[in-house]
Amino acid sequence: MTTTRAPSGTSPRPAVRVVLVDDHRMFRAGVRAELTEAMAAAGGAAACGFVGEAPDVDTAIAVIRAERPDVVLLDVHLPGGSGNGGADVIRGSYGVETDAGAPVRFLALSVSDAAEDVIAVIRAGARGYVTKTIGARDLITAIRRVADGDAVFSPRLAGFVLDAFGAAAGEIAEVDEELDRLSAREREVMRLIARGYQYKEVAKELFISVKTVETHVSSVLRKLQLSSRHELTAWAMGRRLL
Repeated sequence: MTTTRAPSGTSPRPAVRVVLVDDHRMFRAGVRAELTEAMAAAGGAAACGFVGEAPDVDTAIAVIRAERPDVVLLDVHLPGGSGNGGADVIRGSYGVETDAGAPVRFLALSVSDAAEDVIAVIRAGARGYVTKTIGARDLITAIRRVADGDAVFSPRLAGFVLDAFGAAAGEIAEVDEELDRLSAREREVMRLIARGYQYKEVAKELFISVKTVETHVSSVLRKLQLSSRHELTAWAMGRRLL
């Protein structure tokens, strides 16, 4: 078993066992390489070790149940499941425990810093949420803290959680009720369209076809009972989602 260097007179601390879930293979490879390099530069044994990875919801749940990791490093937008991405992975892994009997803990790692994405995975049970701009050493620290049961957030994201579960819960709950009608991908498309992106730009940004973008936009407008992109922009701005 891989261990980390411990102060003299104490037992070495076991490395945190991590499963990495992201639908982009190159990103998964990059995270592993960056963290391995950072741990090597720090000297001593590794602070964490990757025991599995997955590109989609269903594979992720199977890997988590098989490996029973300490921490799952999780993207929020994933194919498969019921369309809710990382939240589906968390819900599908309820009850899974590590070999030590602790619950498997989830740390969201996403390019998105949108309030609805943060709130959705925290509500599902994630212990933290950091964006993909985080540095390797900070990410290692975040993984360690989540494994210990702490909550970890990128600085500006903590306010979303406080708003959602604090005094402003009533307003957020109303927004969430509407957002819950949308899948994770539909929310992503909605946010870009509301910001003024053209269909081709959305397709390029999300690596999907223009036809798929059109299908998602039609579904979003229908579910939110809106009739145009202009109404969608006004709806999103009124709920501070942009």
